[in-house]
Parts: sequence; structure tokens; C-alpha cells
Amino acid sequence: MRTEERTHRVEAVLNHRQPDLTVVIENVHDPHNVSAILRSCDAVGILEIQLVYTEEDYPEIGKKSSASASKWIERRKFNSIESCYAALRNEGYTILATRLDEKTKSLYELDLTRKVALVLGNEHRGVSDEAADSADGLFKIPMFGFVESLNVSVACAVTLFETLRQRMHHPDWAVRKLPDERYHQLLNDWLAK
Repeated sequence: MRTEERTHRVEAVLNHRQPDLTVVIENVHDPHNVSAILRSCDAVGILEIQLVYTEEDYPEIGKKSSASASKWIERRKFNSIESCYAALRNEGYTILATRLDEKTKSLYELDLTRKVALVLGNEHRGVSDEAADSADGLFKIPMFGFVESLNVSVACAVTLFETLRQRMHHPDWAVRKLPDERYHQLLNDWLAK
């Protein structure tokens, strides 16, 4: 790709980055799931994800399995839900955790155009009780078959693309969300990659 084309491509991607949207991954151990989550995050324009690993080791993420999405997504690591949520709340995020429960709201009832952090849990255990109890709200993806849950990376993709759908219909969609200084910093960094 020529330099001019590459610059236009990077600018187009940065113009749609969503610094007011993040995903919190809690103890997701399969590196293929983490890689798939990273690809979905990049596809919808997430700039940074939060990684909380208290029971599992942080998985090794390969460039091949993440389709190089990992180099475009910043990652912030936490060793507790409490510290993660405190940082997110300090930054003005509303925290919504996935939970299979009759009392939770449907994904499609949520306003995902606001500054929001979406919490996804371990493949087998889901989000921890602490992550659910400390969240500002709980949601689930409506399902009508015999299967009660989706793979965590699929659940993430479904959730993120509903978020993107809502945001694309919002009047602010055409407005770049990254402040000028951050935009130019990322532009220079990404063109150097």
C-alpha cells in the first residue's frame, strides 16, 4: 500500500475509534477466544480493552490468531475487579456485566450510545459474583434455543455489533471522538508500525 493510501486508511480508522467504549475481559483463558475478542473490538473501533486476571494466567496472544488486531488495541491489565472498576468509574464509564439471570435486561433494551464498559467472563464460570454485584447493570443476549450461552468471543461480537448499530444511528456518529492531541499521537504511532 502506498504511503498516501496508508495514511488515508489509518485516518479513516482513527476517525471511528470509540474511546468511550471498552470491554472488560475477566479470566478468559483460551487465547483463541481472547484473539477473537480483540478482532471484534478492532472491527467496531474500540481503542482499549481491560484485562482482569485473578484466577487464570494471562494467555499468550499470537499475531496469527488475532489477525494482527492486537497491535491496534491497547490493553490495560488489572489484578482485581475492584481496581478495574475504580479506574473505569473514575473515567466516567457505566459498567455493564453479562449474566445469565432472569432479572437481567436484554442487550437490546440497553442504551449503548453512552460511555460504557462491557464485562465478559470466563468461558465456563461467566463473570464472577464480584464483577456482577459491583456492576452498574446486568444484561444478557436473548436466546430461544436449548443452548443457554454462547462462546465468550461470539457473545462479545454480538454485543459489540449491537453497540455499533446503536452508535451508527446516533447523531454524534459522524463526529470524531478522539481529541486532537490523542488523534495525532495515534496517527504517528500507527503509521510507524
